[in-house]
Amino acid sequence: MKKLVLIVAMVAMGVSAQAQSLKDFLNKDNIEKVVSTVTGKNTVQSIEGTWVYSGAAVDFKSDNLLSKAGGTVASSAAEQKLDGYLGKVGVKQGAMTMVFNADGTFSHTVGRKTLRGTYTYDPQTQKVSLKYAKLLPIKAHVSATSSKVRILFDGSKLLSVLKLFTKSSNAYLKTISTLASSYDGMMVGFEMAGK
Repeated sequence: MKKLVLIVAMVAMGVSAQAQSLKDFLNKDNIEKVVSTVTGKNTVQSIEGTWVYSGAAVDFKSDNLLSKAGGTVASSAAEQKLDGYLGKVGVKQGAMTMVFNADGTFSHTVGRKTLRGTYTYDPQTQKVSLKYAKLLPIKAHVSATSSKVRILFDGSKLLSVLKLFTKSSNAYLKTISTLASSYDGMMVGFEMAGK
């Protein structure tokens, strides 16, 4: 299995036109992403707890294994760009917290602003539905690595969440929207570390 993952990672590196070193492609996070993509072992049974923003998350949805692995490895560059833009709108490492309670309620804090709502999580489909106050529910995909939870939205849904915390006219939100719509099947969101 390790050889298969290494071969898939190396093929993905060849597919990716990013000018990065072999060391960058073979770092622990990228290898872990490829392994979870290839094996499908990223299901979490519960998202209860306190989660703190540790960086942007990008994933590409595809039925083709090589495209998935290549998209997963190539997503690092998109994550860095997205993380920079999110930082400009106040979503920085440690500055955003999500608390999921056992009773189906949650709180989402960015900076000094906290919004509360309810959520439902289905571990079989790896989907969470977030309902902020009286707004329509916003659906997201949840995946996990050994130490973090990733909450991924379709691009427009991420913008809906960000607009709750920032001014809708912000030029960086428009840039995030452009980035999110530039790839078919791209999911964008947050990587959260347990607290």
